[in-house]
Amino acid sequence: MFPNINPKQIEKIARKMGMEMENITATEVVIKTDGKDIVIKNPQVSKIRMQGQETFQISGEVIEQENIREEDVQLVMQKAGISKEEAEKLLKETGDIVLAIKKAKK
Repeated sequence: MFPNINPKQIEKIARKMGMEMENITATEVVIKTDGKDIVIKNPQVSKIRMQGQETFQISGEVIEQENIREEDVQLVMQKAGISKEEAEKLLKETGDIVLAIKKAKK
């Protein structure tokens, strides 16, 4: 959490301030937004309780992935005559319906 500081010391100080800290073992954390998913691989997750609220601190390898709408996948599948997996892959690569269809037809 803090470089060059012993995690046990941090926990001791936090407890004195009325904070409770808990490490959570996780393999992946996903934050979903309207336009994209933020995926954090190999995360270090800490849950902090203070003044009746819970806060999560997350660090790790961050990957941002654009959300793909099912209607877009269906349209690319129909227009290009390809499978769902291929349509999703092309939409992720191009980020555009028209470009995905063009690329599939090449």
